[in-house]
Amino acid sequence: MSQEMSVSFPGGKRVHAHYGRFEIATDQGPDNGGEGTAPEPFDLFLASLATCAGIYVLGFCQRRDIPAEGISLEQSWERGDKGRLTKIGIRIFVPESFPAKYHDALVRAAAKCTVKRTMEAPPEMTVETIVRS
Repeated sequence: MSQEMSVSFPGGKRVHAHYGRFEIATDQGPDNGGEGTAPEPFDLFLASLATCAGIYVLGFCQRRDIPAEGISLEQSWERGDKGRLTKIGIRIFVPESFPAKYHDALVRAAAKCTVKRTMEAPPEMTVETIVRS
């Protein structure tokens, strides 16, 4: 199954992705020559990982009728000397009322995140130039 997303350049350092009915805006920060009107693309990558883990945590709770109020996730990351990510960590904060018997299962649920699993076994990626007439 193949899917597509198109990209446009609305001006400055802004780059927008168009996917279905959504437009996903990005911009570079002022330190990178942009205006900082939207997240930088790499920020969206990091957000996709955190929100993906979040949806798995939320789904876990919803399937067990556990209220999600008071649950939050925090993601942190480290970069090496060349700016590449070397470590990403996600911490799940739960209220005292959250059943202790589900703590480890909640971690396992978050680890099922599709973005995380894709990073662990990256797909083949190709880039090419096509001349339109």
